[in-house]
Amino acid sequence: MADWPQKIKQAYARLHASPEAPYKTALEYSAYYSQATGCNFYLKQEHLQKTGSFKYRGALNKLSCLSKEATAKGVITASSGNHGMAAALAANKLDIPITIHVPKSVSEAKLAGIQLYGAIIHKVDGDSLAAELSAKEAAEREGMTFVSPYNDLDIIAGQGTIGLEILDQRPNVDAVFIAVGGGGLISGIGSYIKAVKPNTDIIACWPENSPAMHHCLKAGKIYEAPELETLSDGTAGGVEPGAITFDLCETIIDKSLLVSEVEIREALKEFAEKERQIIEGAAAVALAAAKKGAGDYAGKNIAVVLCGRNIALGKFRQLLDE
Repeated sequence: MADWPQKIKQAYARLHASPEAPYKTALEYSAYYSQATGCNFYLKQEHLQKTGSFKYRGALNKLSCLSKEATAKGVITASSGNHGMAAALAANKLDIPITIHVPKSVSEAKLAGIQLYGAIIHKVDGDSLAAELSAKEAAEREGMTFVSPYNDLDIIAGQGTIGLEILDQRPNVDAVFIAVGGGGLISGIGSYIKAVKPNTDIIACWPENSPAMHHCLKAGKIYEAPELETLSDGTAGGVEPGAITFDLCETIIDKSLLVSEVEIREALKEFAEKERQIIEGAAAVALAAAKKGAGDYAGKNIAVVLCGRNIALGKFRQLLDE
C-alpha cells in the first residue's frame, strides 16, 4: 500500500507528459441526485474520457512503460470492449502493432470502436476470461508481449490516477462507488485513496447476475464463479487465475453492493433523462448502487465513478422503450 501513491503519481506525470494525455475529467456535482439521496452527490465523468471509458489511462500508461524490445515483438491483449478500444488508440498513437482477442459476444459498438483504431482482432468463444487466456496462449506461442486488461501493476496505476484526481477535486470525499469486473479500476482508485485518506469508504458495486470477483472474495480464492447475462457487459466475465487485483480488492474494499438488472436499466434511463447524457451498463451499476447505499451517507460527500458510455444505440433505444 505504501508504494501506491508514489507509483500512481509517477503514472500521472507520465501520462500528462504525453501529447496524447488522457483528460482530467470533471467531478461534477449533481443537484438532482443530491436532492434524491440526501447526499452531496458527485459524478466522476470518466464516460467522457478518450474512447469513452476510464480504460485509456491504464492502457496508455502500460504501453508507455514497455521497452522498445517488447513493443517490437508486437503487443497482444484481450478485452470485452473498452480496454480494447483504449489499447488500440494508445498503440496507434505510440506506433505499436497490437492484436486484441475479444469474446464473440462483444458489443458491436465496442467492436467498431476497436476496429476504428486499426487493431488486429481475434474473436474467441466464451467470456472475457476466455479471451484473456486465449491472448496469453497466443503471446507465448508467437513471442508477442502480452498485456493484461487489469492484472498488471502499470494498468492499475494508470486507473489509479482517477483516485488522485478525485482527492484533488474533492479532498473531503466520504465514499467512492466503483463498478467492479476484473478489479483493475477499484484496485487503482482504492489503493491511492486508502493510502492518502484512509477514512474514505471504497464501495464495490456489482450486477447481481455477474459478480465474479464478489464471489471469489467471499470464497477467499479465485475460482470460476457462476454468471448470467447482464446489461453490465463491461464488468462481465471471470477473474484471471493469480490476479493481483484479488489481494488488492481484499485489502481496500469497505463495502459491497449488488444491483439487479431492473435497477441497472432504471439507472441508465434516469441518468439520460435527468443529466441528459448516455452511460453504459457498468457505469449504471455504480450509479444504481450509490442510490441504494446513499442512506449511510446522509449529508456527506459521495463520488460515483461513471466508468464508460459505450453502449450500442439500438440497445439503448430498446432500454428506453421497455
